[in-house]
Amino acid sequence: MTSREPSPLLEAMIGETVVVDLKSSYVCLGTLVSCDGHFLELRDADLHDFRDSIATREVYVYDSARFGIRRNRARVLIQQDDVVAIARYADISES
Repeated sequence: MTSREPSPLLEAMIGETVVVDLKSSYVCLGTLVSCDGHFLELRDADLHDFRDSIATREVYVYDSARFGIRRNRARVLIQQDDVVAIARYADISES
């Protein structure tokens, strides 16, 4: 692996609850506590696999915003190469 600097855009989100959309059938919601250029570290996270669900990604994230994050991981590391998008949980649209 080559050394990469963490993005200042991601560093600005540290301490916030975020939604991380992955290339795979997973989405992760939790508090971003660190990033190092290779991994995102989230705490009190919900790592959800859509292969085990009838909900779409949008419905699942929207329901999490309405009813709360269903924590199933105390800590999770996400490889940044697998990330499609990351957004602040507070920015989830209610429409």
